[in-house]
Amino acid sequence: MSPPGQRTRRMNAALREVLAEALGTLSDPRVGFVTITHVEAAPDTTTAKVYFTSLNPDDRANSLAGLESARGVLQGRVAGALRTKHTPQLHFGYDEQSERAERLTRLIDELAAPDPPE
Repeated sequence: MSPPGQRTRRMNAALREVLAEALGTLSDPRVGFVTITHVEAAPDTTTAKVYFTSLNPDDRANSLAGLESARGVLQGRVAGALRTKHTPQLHFGYDEQSERAERLTRLIDELAAPDPPE
């Protein structure tokens, strides 16, 4: 997959900003402490994949259900804020990069730790 063009990068940043602000106004308790980590809009901007993390990884399924339920409200916010010809259809997914990074860091720390004296 080729890197996004400047227009797509701007759209990704704008979507992330609008969605991050909109999350604070949602009253659905399932959403909880969710952070939008990044957005990947399609080059034609008809769809956008929204990646999020949750303060408690165990709440991942509930957070996803809450975001899916609020999709219409969030798309409405995007439509009002961006004023583009077409509003991208939002698709949500959990961002597992931070968990992978933590696991890698733990493994590296374990390998780098000096052997205990015998």
